[in-house]
Amino acid sequence: MKVPISSPLRGACPAKREAKPFLKWAGGKGQLINQIKEFLPPEFVKAGRIEKYFEPFVGGGAVFFWLSQHYQIKKAYLYDINPEVVIAYQTIRDSVPKLIKNLKGLESEYSSLHKPARENFYYSKREEYNELLNKKGSNGFILRTALMIFLNKTCFNGLFRVNSRGLFNVPSGRYENPAICDTENLLAVHAALGCAEIECRDFAHCLKKADNQSLVYFDPPYRPISRTASFTGYIKNGFADGEQIRLKEVCDRLTEIGAKVILSNSDPKNIDPHDHFLDDLFKRNYEIRRLAATRMINCNAEKRGVIKEILVRNYALKD
Repeated sequence: MKVPISSPLRGACPAKREAKPFLKWAGGKGQLINQIKEFLPPEFVKAGRIEKYFEPFVGGGAVFFWLSQHYQIKKAYLYDINPEVVIAYQTIRDSVPKLIKNLKGLESEYSSLHKPARENFYYSKREEYNELLNKKGSNGFILRTALMIFLNKTCFNGLFRVNSRGLFNVPSGRYENPAICDTENLLAVHAALGCAEIECRDFAHCLKKADNQSLVYFDPPYRPISRTASFTGYIKNGFADGEQIRLKEVCDRLTEIGAKVILSNSDPKNIDPHDHFLDDLFKRNYEIRRLAATRMINCNAEKRGVIKEILVRNYALKD
């Protein structure tokens, strides 16, 4: 399935909007914003402006949405290898009124049902969504995005996971009153995306447009935080250590052209204190900090708690 290239840029991103991620996202950075903002490039902080912002694993987009409210972003380049994420962002940017109408209909129907009927409704919409995944063309993208958001808000733990055939397979969740259509936030997200070029691209594509006026934030699929867990299921082929190494090579090339790079990842030492994979990978020419985060995606509540995440950058902070 070919995702259409986004339309031309339409001006600077608004600096003061209460836009927040419109999807629940495993590993989302909303909880780490207050820590990440302390490590932004000093020259951008001083200017209050970012000429070019790149987020090649946009996912839930928490960092982009926060930056769009606090900084003037002249041009944003948002990429993801998951076509469903890209379609959703493009739909909100280009067709938000029709999307809101579809979501309101789903919300109204779902809310009118009792619990057993809600579960049946969920699985019927999951089947409808998976059927749309195999259709070509953009005619069904609004409904496709509405169903994706509906499933994300009503499925178990807000996961986005696909099986080996690329079909969404997360079971139904148990929510009393899920916010399926957040109209105010969708309109704010629409406004924030006004400057954004949104494409289904490999992360290395940022090298084609980044320069020494760019800030690039990488938040790749994480190395598993346990020996049995993996959140790379949002794409069929995962993101193994070979891809982590290739990503580091892209960071090196960005550093050579003078772009500012920030990268976040799960800390392998959460499960093995002797696992130095990321420390060894970025030990030269990069600054590494460990941040405290809360692990929420686990079926066992007792296994949820504080973990460490790694934050890597290719520049020093001025005193």
